[in-house]
Amino acid sequence: MAVDTSKSDLEAVGAYDLLAKIAEGGMGTVYKGRHRDSGQIVAIKIVPPNMARNPVFLKRFEQEFQAARMLDHPNIVKGIDYCGTGTTPFLVMEFVDGESLGQKLERERRIPEAESVRIIGQVCQGLHKAHKQGMIHRDVKPDNIMLTADGTAKLTDLGLVKDMDAELNLTRTGRGLGTPHFMAPEQFRNAKSADVRCDIYSLGATLYQMVTGELPFKSCGPLDAWMKKVHNEITPPRQIVPTLSERIDWAIRRSMNANPEERPASCREFVEDLTGHSTRKSTPNQQPADEDLWYLVYKDEDGETHTVKGSTEGIRRSLKEGLLGDGTTVRACRSKAGPFEPVRGFPEFRDLVVLPTPSKAAGTTPPTGVTLPQPTAGRTEPKSPGLVRPRGAAANIEDSGVPHIELVEPGSRQPLEWLMWAAVLAVAVATALVASFLLSR
Repeated sequence: MAVDTSKSDLEAVGAYDLLAKIAEGGMGTVYKGRHRDSGQIVAIKIVPPNMARNPVFLKRFEQEFQAARMLDHPNIVKGIDYCGTGTTPFLVMEFVDGESLGQKLERERRIPEAESVRIIGQVCQGLHKAHKQGMIHRDVKPDNIMLTADGTAKLTDLGLVKDMDAELNLTRTGRGLGTPHFMAPEQFRNAKSADVRCDIYSLGATLYQMVTGELPFKSCGPLDAWMKKVHNEITPPRQIVPTLSERIDWAIRRSMNANPEERPASCREFVEDLTGHSTRKSTPNQQPADEDLWYLVYKDEDGETHTVKGSTEGIRRSLKEGLLGDGTTVRACRSKAGPFEPVRGFPEFRDLVVLPTPSKAAGTTPPTGVTLPQPTAGRTEPKSPGLVRPRGAAANIEDSGVPHIELVEPGSRQPLEWLMWAAVLAVAVATALVASFLLSR
C-alpha cells in the first residue's frame, strides 16, 4: 500500500502510534499505525475534525466498524477496534499490504479478462458472506477493493452498509449514497431500497472498467448517467475490446440491466454467469459433471415431446441454432431420471436463453428468457428438430439441420426407428444391385 511519509498533526490516537498517512478524503484520513503494546500493524481511519460532532456521520462510522467486525471473511478487510468518543473518533482496521484496485487500474488502465474474473470472483465470495448475514454494501467500486501483494482481493469501506433487517435510517429518501458510475439506477432514487441486486450491478460496473479500461457511462454527469442506465444505453464491453469473450460481455450486461429482476439474484449466480460453471453440489442421482452428459426434454414445433442426451457443447450448439424450439421451454438434468429444470437455471446454457438487456425493438421488453431466432445463413430448418441423423450416416452434422445431440426416446420407439432405417438401407442396397446388374448387360 502506498503511504505518505509526511508528518501529520497527530502522532498517536488511543493505544496506537501513527506511522504514515495512507490516504485522505472527505470521509476521513487513513494512517498506517502500530499498536503500542502488541506491535500489530494496522490501518487507522480518523474522522475529519469538521465531522467529529455530527451524530449521523459518527453513527455511520461506527456502523462501518460493526459490519467489518461481524463479517469475518478472508475477502473482507477486518475491523479491529473503534473509539467514538473524545475529540478524535477513529476506526482501526486490518492493514492490507498492497494497493486498491482503483490504483491498479490507474497504473495499468485495463486488466486481462482471466485476472479480472479471478479478482471479482474473490470479491463475490466476501460480498456473498455479507448478503447471507443480511447486509448490503451499497458502494462497491474499484477504490473499495484492496489487493494484497499476493493478489488476494479484499472488500473494504463498509460505511454505507445497510442492514436489511434493521435499517439505521442513515439515509433520506431521494439520496442515493454510493458512487454514480457504479450505482444501480434504482439506488439513485432511494438508497433505502438498495438490495442484493444493487451490489450485483456495482460488481458488473466494476468489472466493466476492469476489462475495458473505461468507466461505464464515462463523460456523463450523475443525471445523464442515471438516464442512460434507466434506458440500458450502455456500450457493450466487446464493442470497446473486441477480444473479450462473448460470455464476459453477456455477464456484465446482464448484471447491469436496468431492471433488477433481470439481473443475477445473488453473487453466486453472477460468478456462474462469468464462468459458465455451476456452484451447486450434485445430488446423488445426478450424473457427475466431469462426465459431461446431459438429458434434455423439449417440444418440437408440432408439440411432440422428445428426450435427448448429449454433451455441453452439442447442446449449446443446438440451442444457439434454434434446433430445440423455444429455448426457454427446454428442461435439463444430469440424470435421465430427473428432476428436469428449465435450462436457464444452468450456467452452462443460461447465456443462450437469457437476454443480457431488454430489446429496444418497439421500445418493449421481451419476456424474461425469450431469445430471438438465430437462423444460419443458407440453411433450411427442418420441419421438426426432433429428428436426428442415424448412426453411420455420411451427412456432416454441421450441415444436417438437426440437434447435435442423440435422441433418447422412451419405450419401444427406438427399435422401430432402427427397423425403419434398416429397411431403407436394404431397399437402397437392393436397388443398387439391380441397377448394377442391368448396366452390366
